Amino acid sequence: MLVRQADWRLVRALDTPAFPATYRVIWNAHEAEWTDLTPEQRHRCMYVVAQVEALVRQHLAPTKVNLASLGNVVAHVHWHVVARFDWDSHFPAPIWAGPLRPINEPRQAELAGRLPELDRALQAKWAALPWPA
Repeated sequence: MLVRQADWRLVRALDTPAFPATYRVIWNAHEAEWTDLTPEQRHRCMYVVAQVEALVRQHLAPTKVNLASLGNVVAHVHWHVVARFDWDSHFPAPIWAGPLRPINEPRQAELAGRLPELDRALQAKWAALPWPA
């Protein structure tokens, strides 16, 4: 876990090896659907998602950032923030599609080497800037 606040937490997902720059903003209270949150809670959650996306863009300069709230397996409000690159194995298809090319191992390794710095920046963001900004 990178950050834990009263309402939410942030993790880097380690279960997506083809997409190592995948983060999840997870709402702490067990709510199954987005509309189960109050308007203020939804606002707070999307503020966090936007801040994570901004830092991902700043540190990694991805081709695109995918945002998704899928909850079929885990019925718990959470957002995926996935950095996508034009060289990744699935681009421009979604990450759940089949790969279009083999994983580019050198670029994956270079990207993985940059993630600890991004993780530290994400942690520092909330150490210095509690909600709301």
